[in-house]
Amino acid sequence: MRYAATASLSFGSLGLLRLFGAPWSWSVAAGLGVYLGTGGWQYFYIAIRTVKRDINGLYVLMRVKLALWRHTRSGSTLPVIFSRTVARHPDKPALVYEATGETWTFSQLDQLCNAAAHWALSQGWTSGDVVALFMESRPLQVVLWLGLARVGVEAALINFNLRQDSLLHCLGVSAARGLVFGAEMAGAVSEVSPSLSLSMTRYCTGDLGPQQLAALNAQSLDPMLASSPHHPPSYVPSKGFSDRLFYIYTSGTTGLPKAAIVIHSRYFRIAAFGYYSFRMRPDDIIYDCLPLYHSAGNIMGVGQCLINGLTVVVKRKFSASRFWDDCIKYNCTVVQYIGEICRYLLSQPVRPSEQGHRVRLAVGNGLRPSVWEAFTQRFGIEQIGEFYGATECNCSVANMDGKVGACGFNSRILPNVYPIQLVKVDEETMELVRNKAGLCIPCRPGEPGLLVGKINQQDPLRRFDGYANQEATRKKIAHNVFKKNDSAYLSGDVLVMDELGYMYFRDRSGDTFRWKGENVSTTEVEGALSSLLGQTDVAVYGVAVPGVEGKAGMAAIADLNGSFNCDSFLREVQKALPPYARPVFLRISPQVDTTGTFKIQKTRLQREGYDPRITSDRIYFLNARAGRYEVPKIYARVCIGRNTNTIYLLGNSQKLIVPT
Repeated sequence: MRYAATASLSFGSLGLLRLFGAPWSWSVAAGLGVYLGTGGWQYFYIAIRTVKRDINGLYVLMRVKLALWRHTRSGSTLPVIFSRTVARHPDKPALVYEATGETWTFSQLDQLCNAAAHWALSQGWTSGDVVALFMESRPLQVVLWLGLARVGVEAALINFNLRQDSLLHCLGVSAARGLVFGAEMAGAVSEVSPSLSLSMTRYCTGDLGPQQLAALNAQSLDPMLASSPHHPPSYVPSKGFSDRLFYIYTSGTTGLPKAAIVIHSRYFRIAAFGYYSFRMRPDDIIYDCLPLYHSAGNIMGVGQCLINGLTVVVKRKFSASRFWDDCIKYNCTVVQYIGEICRYLLSQPVRPSEQGHRVRLAVGNGLRPSVWEAFTQRFGIEQIGEFYGATECNCSVANMDGKVGACGFNSRILPNVYPIQLVKVDEETMELVRNKAGLCIPCRPGEPGLLVGKINQQDPLRRFDGYANQEATRKKIAHNVFKKNDSAYLSGDVLVMDELGYMYFRDRSGDTFRWKGENVSTTEVEGALSSLLGQTDVAVYGVAVPGVEGKAGMAAIADLNGSFNCDSFLREVQKALPPYARPVFLRISPQVDTTGTFKIQKTRLQREGYDPRITSDRIYFLNARAGRYEVPKIYARVCIGRNTNTIYLLGNSQKLIVPT
């Protein structure tokens, strides 16, 4: 804003002198003098460094905005947009199922969607009803939710890793009238079947015998779809671009999943931003190994097929060992990643296939800076399309020019074109910090802050549709942020912006903790420890120690082969991390919990802390005086000794010297 004011003042001075008849040379000199006198060189420096990036970003923004306006005005929906895609490419491969090798052309996919729509109508469902889909990734999942959408029925896309209470929760919050599950999910459905409402009709796709179907009170879906008409249904729901399409659930890293509302325009916006931001091409073939219950796999991936006519290869489940072989087999040019996938690929043995592929672009989010360049160099990837954004957020950003480590940018010269901002928060409580006027305080370059996006429900780029639960929606909205009486979406994520406007992900809110007066970023420590251990899974989190200010760092480390060595680990940690960032407690486990989208899950780990009585995992604490990690023999409680800098583990003579 200051830079824009500087430029305006300079041009104003120039114009005023010209108005009074001063020569051009005098006017330009005066304008330049005012410009430099108000700090304009920095503005000039930033503008020169970022002008190409910002112009490209503005082009992408305006192209997406224009398309959204056009579809909103015409009352389009995603099924309508897909029908236009089918008309352009009727015989082109649309979806390929890697598990069976089957290929569906756009025309065939269109007919199957019609069959699903007729089936939905035959079940008595009407516009606004919800049907839950619970299955591993397959093209049929796309057929079902898109076919349901053709008659206004909304799908709830359930994470196929959920079981028992979490599964019941997701089914409950969606208020689903029906449940369609894959045969591979029969066991999970059986566990919750007694608790399901009798009014929730159940359908199974896949090989499940009559007795098993009867035990689950379910019907076989496949013969129903096979006998349904393939022509478009005559019923057309009264839905538009701003109406609900389906529900996608949050990953549940900080509690039970929330059902995020995805409207038709949001689906289009996410897919269109990906297409234009990363310069995808009509002849690209995308390798989609991400779960289709997630927005990255279903929208950023499959959306390119439905909206832009690209071919998408659907992988049932991610396999690091088969990844590059699949890319060669299907001539893929674009791959998707999320969370820790790139690190898993780096940890694989070198194979000839990793250099024999045609992949030029990898699109996703969560690529750690510590593995970014190693990934591109080893696998010969020309472009990383890293982006930041949650399914429901209105403040997504994209790294359009390959800046290593950045998840996106916002223009420093024209910041108000895309009204997002990093604002200061209390590091302990993550509450917004406000000035005397009651407004939020913007962060300066280099200062970590909470990412927020201004809400405007009339603008498809700025609207926030929230969750099925209204209370959860209210918690994500703050007021009086940019100015009085406005509202903004709270991302819950801490980012930092450099002087050129590039943004870097730091932590989920609450993941940063203080220890010995210093802020510790769990993301940074996880990246460092994972690199030291050959890209193994590591979860870092803070744990409270009674009587001690702040939280001590604890690292859960995956050790599948039992080869972890505390002494060598500590030597490497002492070289790589400052004393305050070194883990005080270790938890060595065969594996570290991850979500279905390959994000480290810490909720249970934080709850269990360092008590060895409630886990069979090995627990160590750092005896800083002895210079080694040790195993407590007896656990009673941990407290701080008076007038000392020692934490005693009561019940034995072991003690932990707290680093100063």
